[in-house]
Amino acid sequence: MNTTAKNRSMAIDHREVLQPSPFQARVDEHCLVQNWMSWNGYKTARIYDTLASEYFAVRSTCSVMDLTPMEKYRISGLQAKDFLNRLVTRDISNLKPGRVTYVIWCNDEGKVLDDGTLFHLREGDYRLCAQHHQLDWLLLSSLGFDVSIEHETHEVAALAIQGPTAFAVLTGAGIADLDVVKPFDSVARTLGDIDVMVSRTGFTGDLGYECWVDPKDALALWDAIFALKQQGLFDIRPIGLGALDMVRIEAGFIMPGDDFNTAETAVRADRDRSPYELGLGWLVNFDKPYFTGKRALLAEAARPAQRRLLKLVVEGNKPPQDAFLYDAKQGSRIGTITSCVWSPILKTNVTLADVTFTDGKPPSEIWAEIYYQKELEWRATWAVCRISEKAFWIHPRSSATPPNNL
Repeated sequence: MNTTAKNRSMAIDHREVLQPSPFQARVDEHCLVQNWMSWNGYKTARIYDTLASEYFAVRSTCSVMDLTPMEKYRISGLQAKDFLNRLVTRDISNLKPGRVTYVIWCNDEGKVLDDGTLFHLREGDYRLCAQHHQLDWLLLSSLGFDVSIEHETHEVAALAIQGPTAFAVLTGAGIADLDVVKPFDSVARTLGDIDVMVSRTGFTGDLGYECWVDPKDALALWDAIFALKQQGLFDIRPIGLGALDMVRIEAGFIMPGDDFNTAETAVRADRDRSPYELGLGWLVNFDKPYFTGKRALLAEAARPAQRRLLKLVVEGNKPPQDAFLYDAKQGSRIGTITSCVWSPILKTNVTLADVTFTDGKPPSEIWAEIYYQKELEWRATWAVCRISEKAFWIHPRSSATPPNNL
């Protein structure tokens, strides 16, 4: 066994409450409203200017977001593929170098610990990106495997370029041959003297790319992109976590900590969720060899569904934030809305909701009890909900290759 963990880091001033990103100098310049949040200990903008302008940058032009705080792990070695195939629920044995896939991983009880993206960089060399810290679980799970695990969050700067003009912007900045890059491809490119890994991935449901560079090249990457705005060629805007939350809900993407408690953070036994309960059963492959949680998930798959995370369209214009759900007006409580947004592009309330099933089926009716404030007075109303089987909003250009034809 050759299991190692390296927690390498760039120069960090531990007197600071929040860690600055390699892009921080530019982020600070653009963050006009000084609305900050902590994301994995990094100083991260929630809003730069207005939610509306940032939202429409994603949906109408081009948005840029600092992804550096995302947890990143380098997993390599002779048994890296075997280790990862035991860790995650889907079969990644055929994931070729230069490809990316969406994965989840569970504990022994079949409850989700986190979700993320797995990059196959080269033979026997992978990068796993996660929302939350996973080093302890990775090290524990790797016992007995000839594999090296490195925590490289601080050593890789990442920038998401998302929106209808993302392809044109990156091409105009000087990154060549993006027209052949398919969704979930990852390719090595250059931008001047900068080595850039470009992946066609994102969290918006629209055309998008993510650029991965050495932290020393972060500002040069940012400046090359925004130079096109200064030249009047494109409308490019940085976006914060607030706008990202809006578009990811429209795309039907889940967020650990918002839409479910991870198995590691849940205090009560009934507060964590399985892949099936999150509507992610398609990520579970029972045909591959043993993986963590397989026995529990096999038993769950044989039972009628008890609950699901559903996509619901809620009538009216009152925000159903954290609303309770019922099987009729004044009926029995059947769930809770976990994420919601008034969609500017769809002109309706779209939500994700944790809903109890009966005999493996959703309720025939779903009503939301919504509390809202009007002129300092709290009021209540009822709104009927409709289940959406598909994402609320996914544009065809997100999967078109080349993307500039749509």
